[in-house]
Amino acid sequence: MIDWRGATLGAWRTLRGGPTVTYGLIAGCVLLFALSPVGGMNPAYGTGDTLLAAQGAYFRDWGVIPDDLTHLATLRPEALLTPLTALFVHGSWLHLLGNMLFLYVFGAMAEERMGALEFGLFYLVCGYLALCGYALAHADSGQTLVGASGAISGVLGAFLLLFPRARVTSLFPFLFFLPLRFPAWVVLVFWFALQWLAARSAGAGPGVAYLAHVIGFALGFAYAWVRHGRKGGARAALPSKGGGG
Repeated sequence: MIDWRGATLGAWRTLRGGPTVTYGLIAGCVLLFALSPVGGMNPAYGTGDTLLAAQGAYFRDWGVIPDDLTHLATLRPEALLTPLTALFVHGSWLHLLGNMLFLYVFGAMAEERMGALEFGLFYLVCGYLALCGYALAHADSGQTLVGASGAISGVLGAFLLLFPRARVTSLFPFLFFLPLRFPAWVVLVFWFALQWLAARSAGAGPGVAYLAHVIGFALGFAYAWVRHGRKGGARAALPSKGGGG
């Protein structure tokens, strides 16, 4: 995933040793989804109405329901864990694979710069706070929120500061999916602008939680700014894709 001719020594160490946390998160999410009632690969959940009931219970038990999380009078202690568990729950194979692609492309170098332990904690905390922020903004919503997008958006925000000059190959639908190479800061700023505009126009109903993307990205950038300063600038070449996360 990294252009060896332009990779920094740090990126070379990542390739040689492996971004264990990034790969572990991807493997964990894929395995959990495959075993879940949503993945369609576990016959233990049955079919038809039985399967639909299992899927509904799965999302309610492990996803974030803003109404449950934000009202102190009726707050259940287990609800405080749902912004963490929701990071490992996805609504479809397309949802899962899209998130894991972004994590695979941008997570390895961010993990190398931060270190495995810091990156793992950063990922979890950023995702947790992004989902909590969305829940606070939509406090009366009963719509279940799942997915790793908030955490991965945090990784993108950190990547923007740590590796602004990395070369990213992106496929943009409105350019007939032509592969074009841009500096990471161009792609990520454009991506963030799309999420911001979508968050401003989106309601609290079903759909993509763009606000969680915005919050996660801002948190990731702010953390990298405070913790790592302006030490980015690696000239690596990474494949990516245009659009949302």
